Amino acid sequence: MVLVLLVGFGYLNNSSLLVATPQEPPLLLAHRGVAQTFDMTDVDGDTCTAEIIDTPTHDLLENTIDSIAAAFDAGADLVEFDVHITADDRFAVFHDWELDCRTDGTGTTRDHTMAQLKQLDIGYGYTADGGATFPFRGEGVGLMPSMEEVLTEFPEQPLLMHIKSDDPREGQVLAERLAHLPDSRLELLTVYGGDAPIEQLRERMPGLRVMSKDIMMSCLLQYELYSWTGIVPEVCRNTQLHVPEGYAPLLWGWPVRFVDRMASVDTRVVLVAGSGDWSEGFDTVESLSRIPEGYTGLIWTNRITDIVGSVR
Repeated sequence: MVLVLLVGFGYLNNSSLLVATPQEPPLLLAHRGVAQTFDMTDVDGDTCTAEIIDTPTHDLLENTIDSIAAAFDAGADLVEFDVHITADDRFAVFHDWELDCRTDGTGTTRDHTMAQLKQLDIGYGYTADGGATFPFRGEGVGLMPSMEEVLTEFPEQPLLMHIKSDDPREGQVLAERLAHLPDSRLELLTVYGGDAPIEQLRERMPGLRVMSKDIMMSCLLQYELYSWTGIVPEVCRNTQLHVPEGYAPLLWGWPVRFVDRMASVDTRVVLVAGSGDWSEGFDTVESLSRIPEGYTGLIWTNRITDIVGSVR
């Protein structure tokens, strides 16, 4: 009888069938703003994606002020951008560890000052035809923004910042740079990245929403262990969870109760496509059919302009 009661409680407490299905559409997370697209087949950490772009349909380059603005204008609820620490302890908004792929510079991004990075042409290496033409060469000079410029340009919009290293010092310096921001701005900012810098950042700014692989794995493992009861683990509070679509159905109360539980502890849920490797997103209208009914969290997309009309 006790076992039957427990099973019954677990079902009733976690079934989304027994709660009203929300009518709101999911929210949209635009990865790197509006960017040049490319085929993700066989892409790995060493692939220079600027050399394999699709035929351009717009002139925007990822991680720029204009690309972030275009994403918000298109309907993004949250825009992600990447940061690297610079040689003079600033933060440059740029994806790659090395400069050689996209720019006319060479060497490691973090070994240059912000002023030096500002001199580079960030559109230099883009080609859609194997190097026969370079449509953005000469167009990207001075377009690499600093983190401060992005935060100043978008003072009231939700932003997701990605620390591209696992250097603990980077979290310490970032905390110093963000400490002067008002609480109203920090509430709209989320930072994710390597375990080491995020640990340092969370220690110094406990009120800031942050995420790392360690935080996410600890949260989801503890959630699976006992959150059939409806209790949300402490580690899940005030963070952001990037949940691969293949794993999501295994979560207690997915999707409606799970998203509601996380919202109750100020945690955002982001559904990513496939296994979540290499920034897989819901990038086609067809892929949207895989989003479960009633899901109201964020969905990760690399092509917001292609899908926004079918979501809203």
